[in-house]
Amino acid sequence: MTSHLAPDTKEVTVGELAARSGVAASALRFYEREGLIKSRRTPGNQRRYSRDTLRRVAFIRTSQGLGIPLATIRDVLALLPDDRTPTRDDWARISECWRADLDNRIRTLQGLRDSLTDCIGCGCLSLARCALSNPLDELGSRGPGARRLVEKRDPGAAGEGGAAARGDAS
Repeated sequence: MTSHLAPDTKEVTVGELAARSGVAASALRFYEREGLIKSRRTPGNQRRYSRDTLRRVAFIRTSQGLGIPLATIRDVLALLPDDRTPTRDDWARISECWRADLDNRIRTLQGLRDSLTDCIGCGCLSLARCALSNPLDELGSRGPGARRLVEKRDPGAAGEGGAAARGDAS
């Protein structure tokens, strides 16, 4: 595989960064406008990125793939040093910033997976007609959204008339 970056180059153009990262140049300019990455301008007003920007772009893309909002990614990237290339320890430290959030997302997705299995198990395949799933839209009286998922994550969210207060299992 041919590298798009010369080994002795300390800076790369937007085109070189795009080719190496697999991210469109327009997306790189967007990341820059959003404060996720930085460049300097040449006397001819061309962008030049430090080589370590490639790692930041990879981190951004991976984080986005996990569903982490750009504002959160920006806040975490701000914890990296500007005066030097981040080390492995720097990356490990910032990766810990959303471990609890990812753990919560995993629990939510597992709950969703388990609920879907139970629902499909009844055989009706229609939540609109299912008398067992939500008779008379009882869940609607407990608030907006996917009540079973919200209440599973936060048992206090059921409110006074909710499953937690009645002792019902969802």
